[in-house]
Amino acid sequence: MESIRLTQFSPGAGCGCKISPAQLREIIHESLSGSVKKDPENLHTATQTQDLGTAARHNNTADQGPGKSKPRSGASDLRPGVSEQRPGSGDLRPGAGNLPPGSEFPGLLVGNESCDDAAVFDIGGGKAVISTTDFFTPIVDDPYDFGRIAATNALSDVYAMGGTPLMAIAILGWPLDKLPASVAGKVLEGARAVCTAAGIPLAGGHSISISEPVFGLAVTGIIDTALVKKNNTVQKGDLLFLTKPLGIGIVGTAVKKGLAEKEHVDLALQLMTRLNTEGPRLALLPGVHALTDVTGFGLLGHCLEMVDGSGCTARIDVAQVPLIPGIEKYIAEACIPGGTYRNFDSYGHRLAFSAADNTVIVGIPEGSPLQDATRTDTSSPVDNVRKYAVTLQDTTRTNTAQKTATAGIPEGHTPGSGTPQGSAPEGGTLPDPVKLRLCDPQTSGGLLIAADPGLKDVLEKDYGATCIGELC
Repeated sequence: MESIRLTQFSPGAGCGCKISPAQLREIIHESLSGSVKKDPENLHTATQTQDLGTAARHNNTADQGPGKSKPRSGASDLRPGVSEQRPGSGDLRPGAGNLPPGSEFPGLLVGNESCDDAAVFDIGGGKAVISTTDFFTPIVDDPYDFGRIAATNALSDVYAMGGTPLMAIAILGWPLDKLPASVAGKVLEGARAVCTAAGIPLAGGHSISISEPVFGLAVTGIIDTALVKKNNTVQKGDLLFLTKPLGIGIVGTAVKKGLAEKEHVDLALQLMTRLNTEGPRLALLPGVHALTDVTGFGLLGHCLEMVDGSGCTARIDVAQVPLIPGIEKYIAEACIPGGTYRNFDSYGHRLAFSAADNTVIVGIPEGSPLQDATRTDTSSPVDNVRKYAVTLQDTTRTNTAQKTATAGIPEGHTPGSGTPQGSAPEGGTLPDPVKLRLCDPQTSGGLLIAADPGLKDVLEKDYGATCIGELC
């Protein structure tokens, strides 16, 4: 058992192997278009499409083999009644923007229209059910720890909605020709330990024979409808807070390369197995307007989900973003997950950098002059956007947050481009030190909170959150 390294069986690691935001949007759009085209009256088809789309934000890909087995699950079939009155805040229109014309699911409070962390369904009596799923390939070598991390990550989606988990069922894909069943048992043992700590049962699940190890949970939670926290209900003037430091993807890549030091691995493990149990308590605070967790799309990707549809942009103070100690060393050794560049290529054109105050502007509208000025060609002389543009020469400034501008760029990448050499860059320009940290995919990352400035002291002192920016 000691000689087995789980990470050697997977090209990706944790949430870093997620489908990029741009590709995911295409997949969901295609699935919804197909349901309308082929069978607009078939509500069963529409429901299946909705369910898949809702979960897609946190789904990862895997090669599924033909053989499969399904252990008996202790989970019962939950078919709640639909409430005619749905208290709560935010946009609660039935099936807003995500269902075929003529189809109505009045109990669906949160679907995939907002790229939120989980689906929420009103079951009446002022209560709603939260449903989510999350699974991925190993980010660490120890099977017990892999199970713990995967379980913590899946449960986070419920906490990020402000809810409380009720139960979980396992999702297991295992290459039995490469790894013994006993190792899979250790994975389940780790997941069960986390579920027990969260006060819920691991009540069964589903397994398949597969070419590489995959594990996660489908989680059911509960919440008062009035307390549901979506990710896109931020308000102008809100401050942004983060509850865990960034750098998990970088450390995870260092693990795969055999370069990670034990103290950094231990710290990363501690962070990835710390439940985001503060979510339900945050939901009780009237001044907390939006919540999400930071996972595979990186801080900037999940921040973009927050601001889209709100009419706001976010300004992130780079120097205030907490980072795991030691990641500078791994960046210098090119321990950069591929997900970092997939993320930036998906949404980099919606970002800008202000060298004057070392901030990233998130949520630049499509087609705006500011967006044009932040593309790879930064020679634009437009005066009113000059302060937001940055040139390649600027990336080597001696600012402590930027001093490693080119040290850890993986082979085949051009500093400042975000894309492999020879391909046309699609994103905007960010200094590489900023890009490599703030687009880094996180596994079981912290909560990103948008809240009234009056809560700053409470969030910092009582919740250990760090203020990293504002909505403007």
